[in-house]
Amino acid sequence: MRSILSLQQNNIRLLVGGAFCAPHTLKKGIPMKKSKVVSYNKWGYIFLIPFVVVYVVFQLIPMVSTVYNSFFENYRSGLTQIGPNFVGIQNYVTIITNGDLPTYFTDTMIMWVMGFIPQILISLLLAAWFTDPSLRLKFQTFFKTVIYLPNLIMASAFSMLFFTLFSDGGPINAILMQLGFITEPYQFMSHVWSVRILIAFMNCIMWFGNTTILLMAGMMGIDPSLFEAAQVDGATAGEIFFKITLPLLKPILIYVMITSLIGGLQMFDVPQIFTNGTGDPMRSSMTLIMYLNKHLFSKNYGLGGALSVFMFVVTGILSYLVFVFTSSKEM
Repeated sequence: MRSILSLQQNNIRLLVGGAFCAPHTLKKGIPMKKSKVVSYNKWGYIFLIPFVVVYVVFQLIPMVSTVYNSFFENYRSGLTQIGPNFVGIQNYVTIITNGDLPTYFTDTMIMWVMGFIPQILISLLLAAWFTDPSLRLKFQTFFKTVIYLPNLIMASAFSMLFFTLFSDGGPINAILMQLGFITEPYQFMSHVWSVRILIAFMNCIMWFGNTTILLMAGMMGIDPSLFEAAQVDGATAGEIFFKITLPLLKPILIYVMITSLIGGLQMFDVPQIFTNGTGDPMRSSMTLIMYLNKHLFSKNYGLGGALSVFMFVVTGILSYLVFVFTSSKEM
């Protein structure tokens, strides 16, 4: 018995000693196996090369060039080219002290809010309907396709369509006069709020389908057992939506709000075509990008660069504020 125990102890010592001494007792000339993770990582870097090249060429270099040009006086006066002359922050002082910038910023935000609020409400309602298994809606695929179709239509086509519909001699005025609501054509394009409402309405129609798809994806990712448990406890549909769906949908809502805010600040195509680039009446529908386009069209690259950098900073600040005020501490 004693000999068996001593034999087992010797075997344990040999195993332990071999485990600790194995790296030091490897024979020279025997290569160690390379980690598969390292060999796989190189393919990840290789696949990233096209993205990095596109980003550097089409985003990073233009952004650096824009910041660089914002510190120079560079514009054309008639046939005479002025600059480029280094002026420091004078271009930034000019756009900030100019009274047009706050006005155009306010106009842009007003039209974005008017389009975003109905857009998010309609998208939440449709997403809740399509993802509710108890409703058993038929032809869901057809309706999802239909609500997403406006997102595929070009903004120029949308703007020209609405311009034709709401012109003084357009079909909308003809229908309203036949129904007896008005006695003479209403000049939609000559009133501030009618133009703003139409621009906001067009943006809402174009983007609510995309927002609905995003919210549906978020709702379908919620564990169905949570809804079943709430129904067993006697919760109503409204209580389930506001106390379970919305809190768990907060990350998607924050993403939608930030991306919509960025898109709103970059609003250009719809008001540019709808108002023929004038922003009338009284430039009440002139957006920041339309204002920037006027500087670039007149070859004033210094002020255009300063305005671009200003918009970049404002967009970053507003996006950060939206994220802070809409996200909880746990997130």
